[in-house]
Amino acid sequence: MERKTAHDFDQQLLILFDAYVHGDLDRRGFLDQAAKYAVGGVTAAMLLDQLAPKFAQAQVVRTGDPRIDPEYLEYDSPNGYGKGRGYFVRPAGAGGKLPGVLVIHENRGLNPHIEDVARRFALENFVAFAPDALFPLGGYPGDEDQARELFPKLDQAKTREDFIAAAAFLKERPECSGKIGAVGFCYGGGMVNYLATRLGRDLSAGVPFYGSSPNPEDVAKITCPLMIQSAEVDQRINASWPAFEAALKAANIPYERYLYPGTQHGFHNDTTPRYDAAAAKLAWGRTIAFLNKHAR
Repeated sequence: MERKTAHDFDQQLLILFDAYVHGDLDRRGFLDQAAKYAVGGVTAAMLLDQLAPKFAQAQVVRTGDPRIDPEYLEYDSPNGYGKGRGYFVRPAGAGGKLPGVLVIHENRGLNPHIEDVARRFALENFVAFAPDALFPLGGYPGDEDQARELFPKLDQAKTREDFIAAAAFLKERPECSGKIGAVGFCYGGGMVNYLATRLGRDLSAGVPFYGSSPNPEDVAKITCPLMIQSAEVDQRINASWPAFEAALKAANIPYERYLYPGTQHGFHNDTTPRYDAAAAKLAWGRTIAFLNKHAR
């Protein structure tokens, strides 16, 4: 069956789905409002299924790929929840130390897609670590709806400290050169921006994909260069960009921003119809080049 894209759906339906994904609508609320777009024998539940992630179909680097060496590792987070856990991937047979990439998930925890993205970074000759913010609540539950329901139960102050501890854990790993970048998507993009205000020179580069802006008063604390990856059709996130950019300029923070024409929030996530293959490929190439320049 031909894979659907964002162009196959009404834009207002995509906006409803974005609200559902980010917890502003529950499942019943989405189905009720999506019913008006369910025509030609298609139900609202079928629309939701069409928009939902398809992890197996989109997998790029399989878990058992002989080119990588993955494992789950726990780390200490004394200022957060006490313990954290993440997915650590290095290139198989890599000699010497490699730069690290902290890979930060969306608001569903460490799902199969983000694990796949971590494996992709390993194939680009990085050591990647993808923490699971949901670990204190039992970890990613294997179901996107359950994960979305769990996420608001996190104490975000503790969760932020868990990500700070994860960055230190990666930086200090024997396989890591001591230089790390951070790449995050949606919630994770916002976390990259936040970490840039907290980690100082311990972070060599940050690449937030369609992430919320940090507090403008904290932007001057950023010392690493940023590459901001933005979707054009993403009013919720883009509304805060002018203030963020003004603060970056005022503090002389090096940054570059790319706005991908016609793309939706989540355009890099190849498990859903919002994925834009051309934009995702371009953004990925830019990300790797940026990390190679600033984090090696």
